Amino acid sequence: MTRLHELSRLGQSIWLDNLSRTLLREGELARLIAAGVSGVTSNPAIFQKAVSDSPHYRDDLARLKSQEADPERRYEALAVADIRAACDLFRPLHEASGGDNGYVSLEVTPRLAHDEDGTLAEARRLVLLVERDNLLVKVPGTPAGVRAFERLTAAGVRVNVTLLFSLRQTVRVFEAYIRGARAWLDGGGDPQRLKAVASLFLSRVDTLVDARLDALATPEALRMRGGTAVAMARLAYQRYRELFQGPAFTELMAAGVRPQYPLWASSGTKNPAYGDLLYVEPLIGPETINTLPDKTLAALLDHGRVAATLETGVADAEAHLVRLEDLGILPEAVGDELQQQGVVLFANAYDRLIDQMR
Repeated sequence: MTRLHELSRLGQSIWLDNLSRTLLREGELARLIAAGVSGVTSNPAIFQKAVSDSPHYRDDLARLKSQEADPERRYEALAVADIRAACDLFRPLHEASGGDNGYVSLEVTPRLAHDEDGTLAEARRLVLLVERDNLLVKVPGTPAGVRAFERLTAAGVRVNVTLLFSLRQTVRVFEAYIRGARAWLDGGGDPQRLKAVASLFLSRVDTLVDARLDALATPEALRMRGGTAVAMARLAYQRYRELFQGPAFTELMAAGVRPQYPLWASSGTKNPAYGDLLYVEPLIGPETINTLPDKTLAALLDHGRVAATLETGVADAEAHLVRLEDLGILPEAVGDELQQQGVVLFANAYDRLIDQMR
């Protein structure tokens, strides 16, 4: 029994925010699954680091360079092999959970972040290419990405919506899922096929808001540092409960459709002055997922405190966001800025990754 199993008893899943052939071939991912890790997320930055650091790609990359002219297809061949292998490792858990857990995420190219039709087509292509029921295709929570997500849900495609940085962005994704699920059912689709998560990024929110609080330098502003992301996540969970445990989802729930769980992303602490589990211990609650980088996962396994905390301090969370607005820091504007930055950062990581394939 590990802390991850204790979290599972409280209804929270822990996924690993990392994937590489080193993890796959040297047995570490299998050991983490035994310890209670129940899914994996990936992105271009993760694959770029994996290809740079792991010796297990060299032979395949050399072969691909001699056989495949397109660098993007070279990357895709490497990534899809890793995703399939990870999906196969998680398959027993996926089947035992009835399709609730054991997922592996693969991201649509960030170059399509503002292209609804392109995202839709690419997501469908990746599903056919990977051929695993426990694949989640990652699409960005941009306006175009959310529209594509609704259409993908209406087509029965399982999706991880990424790059969410605010309450408004998250609620729009929840609402899109409900509309897409209704369309899927109206077309005769199997309700059990649907699966989606909404990935709300945390540490980047505090990094940006803290810088603005530091600039104000008032005693009140300085006291508020390091509290915005947790407050936002707690309120996002309240919005989740209002939508998915309320009348908007009653009919779909009765038909067997799963709700779209909130997923806490960017949960490694970036500020060394903060605790290493700042985005873990205060956000434990049912029907949620936390995806952790290796260092944060190790900290949780070593000294994490497990208790139901997500629904504590909700009034304080509301007050925190109100005080931010009173100080001229608008959380929704912060979220929009961070989403734009996130698209650029992921696109840059993708470009670096493709350069490695040349």
